[in-house]
Amino acid sequence: MSELGNATSSGLFGRLCSVMLAHRIACSRVWLATFLVLMATTASMHEGQVLSGALLLLGVILVGIATVGRVWCLLYISGYKDVQLVTSGPYSICRNPLYFFSLLGMAGVGFATETVTLGLLFPTVFLAGYVGVVRREEEKLRGQFGPHFDSYCRSTPRFMPHLASLSEPSTYEVSPRLFRRSLGDVVWFVWCVGLVQLVVTLHERGILPAVWRLP
Repeated sequence: MSELGNATSSGLFGRLCSVMLAHRIACSRVWLATFLVLMATTASMHEGQVLSGALLLLGVILVGIATVGRVWCLLYISGYKDVQLVTSGPYSICRNPLYFFSLLGMAGVGFATETVTLGLLFPTVFLAGYVGVVRREEEKLRGQFGPHFDSYCRSTPRFMPHLASLSEPSTYEVSPRLFRRSLGDVVWFVWCVGLVQLVVTLHERGILPAVWRLP
């Protein structure tokens, strides 16, 4: 009975991951709506303290790294995604650099709220939601590229970058149109930090009441 339950749970999880993979934009919008509600009702317990400024600085640094990192990734896959296996640049140090930099961005936005709680919560929720998506994507790539992808997996970590493995070509051809269209997936981290600071200011001035305060 337990094996049947596990199989059912696994099947449901797999279908959920497939839905998330197919509707990533919709999932991002749901996350954004949840984020906006949370920001409108939550304030930091560290307002006016040195820790508040330190958390904001950490958040801005992480978002900066995430933004540059995601642009770097998009540069290498623009015009090549689903056509060939990209293994150079950021994809030479880990197999999922876009998700790695997104994780940093999520943590950065969380810390920009000047709370430790959201700085840890956002990347944790991101990991929980996307670990299955990453596996599904890798299954698709394995079916598409076969032994070449298996060899790539053996030499390149899935998520945590191995900087010593960095390999970059001297020149690289990119589709400018696809690259430009993809930039919209990058800048929203920066927009979120600006929005967070606007909400923080509204809370500090009493214009927007906070339902609860987080450490």
